[in-house]
Amino acid sequence: MNSKHNTRNTNSGKAISLALVCVLLCTGLFLSAGCKSSSEPAPSASDFKLEEIDINGIKNQNKYTDVPTDATVTLTFSEKVAVGSIAGNIILKKSGETIPINLAHNDNPALKITFNGLVSYADYELVINTGLKSEAGAAIFTGKVFNITTGIDMSDKFPRIPDDELLDLAQRQTFRYFWDFGHPVSGMAPERTATANTVTTGGTGFGIMAMLAAAQRNFVSRIEALNRVQKIVTFLDTKCTKYHGVFSHWINGETGATIPFSANDNGGDLVETAFLMQGLLTAQRYFNGADAAETKLRNDITRLWEDVEWTWYSKGGENVLYWHWSPDKGWVMNHRIGGWNECLIVYVLAASSPTHPIAKAVYDEGWARSGAFANGKSYYGYTLPLGSDYGGPLFFTHYSFLGLNPHDLSDAYADYWEQNRNHSLINYNYCIENPRKYGGYSADCWGLTASDGNNGYSAHSPTNDKGVIAPTAALSAMPYTPEESMRALRFFYYKLGDKLWGEYGFKDAFNLSEQWFASSYLAIDQAPIIVMIENHRSGLLWNLFMSHTDVQNGLKKLEFTSPHIQ
Repeated sequence: MNSKHNTRNTNSGKAISLALVCVLLCTGLFLSAGCKSSSEPAPSASDFKLEEIDINGIKNQNKYTDVPTDATVTLTFSEKVAVGSIAGNIILKKSGETIPINLAHNDNPALKITFNGLVSYADYELVINTGLKSEAGAAIFTGKVFNITTGIDMSDKFPRIPDDELLDLAQRQTFRYFWDFGHPVSGMAPERTATANTVTTGGTGFGIMAMLAAAQRNFVSRIEALNRVQKIVTFLDTKCTKYHGVFSHWINGETGATIPFSANDNGGDLVETAFLMQGLLTAQRYFNGADAAETKLRNDITRLWEDVEWTWYSKGGENVLYWHWSPDKGWVMNHRIGGWNECLIVYVLAASSPTHPIAKAVYDEGWARSGAFANGKSYYGYTLPLGSDYGGPLFFTHYSFLGLNPHDLSDAYADYWEQNRNHSLINYNYCIENPRKYGGYSADCWGLTASDGNNGYSAHSPTNDKGVIAPTAALSAMPYTPEESMRALRFFYYKLGDKLWGEYGFKDAFNLSEQWFASSYLAIDQAPIIVMIENHRSGLLWNLFMSHTDVQNGLKKLEFTSPHIQ
């Protein structure tokens, strides 16, 4: 799971005069702070100058981002402008090419201009040359250059369809990542589209749950899904290296050999294994038929499940679980698994194990850190019971809750529906506020979580905001914020679909401020979209996982309460 572990260089147009060279050197200086040499006198009150620039209501910025292609610009000067001097002196440029402007309204000294032929996600320069003159004949005191980046073309990129059909389409297309792109030998999910032979343990567990949703919605048949899950289980059982029953983060999809995640992370990964087991236990409940094929799958899953030595990962009996162990590195990673984050499922499954169960004290002292993971503060009017300020990345509300049903689920530390819903709403409202003024953030375009970005992979959140929106964040929050998530789905598909929608559903992420769209898909981001939309629509995966006898026993041991615990 990648959670362990973003300046565009604007190329100015060539100088068309010595005056424009001065302009380019002085980009961004406003009003009386114009460009002048050390010998140039300060302007007097009668100097002709630009007093204000307003682009669609945003005033006096050096750099404008996310500007509509039909933007209107109002330039207000200190004196009336000689209209005859406008041509050639108020110009728009793109890559050195001049774009025509239109004088839409002349309320001198305020001039309202529009542009012809702007395109989305492009860089422009609005240049005011020193040849511009006032009606009194004074040359403008200093030229200026304003950087303009256009934003979203708000036309629909695809025909409108009913919301239910759009949900079907999002699930079906995203599912193709796990079905069409599954490894040909192991059946497991590739880590990402660029790493076809590196398959991922946790992403495969998520993908198995996606296959169950796909079978339920007839994207594939039940027998096709059964055969694919059996292929994965047989590979895990007979080919893969295990470390006290625990699988590595990355596996070679052909041989089953461990692929080190890092120099010291070359053994068992307890968190990735928990994500895998969450998927396998859910599949065990789904394929409940009495025939030989479904019976065999259930028995094979039981063997893998009961082989996991959860207690080994307490490092000799400490009241905490550790993320990694390897035969040659031992406990050198020394990564304690403590909350609040995405790892609740690890402790729930460790308590649920019929063969190597942990005691409740390991949950209380290790995961809950004796209550130290509590928050209790309010953000945008929503109280956050647990975790860091503003909640952290949204995958905290997804990974453990693909199977765990947070509805009315509580323990000594939190109500998990309140935790996840409020975390999602905090993330949503932060994006609406958009304190860092990134392009595109709105009630329609929101969601910060771990994903690829224009400057690399990062766990994006309100406290680590780099302008990167990941579709999985809002879409996988569908159970918690159905209206807000549906708005995001419509926006991502209809408005950004020409850039964002592809053969495996939505690309991983985008940054409108930087005109960047990922070309990648990640297993751990794609699967929660399918699974959490399904949980919102039917509760399928929640109902299956929560009904597993071992899971029920583990939740009881940890003193969870829920109407789904019998």
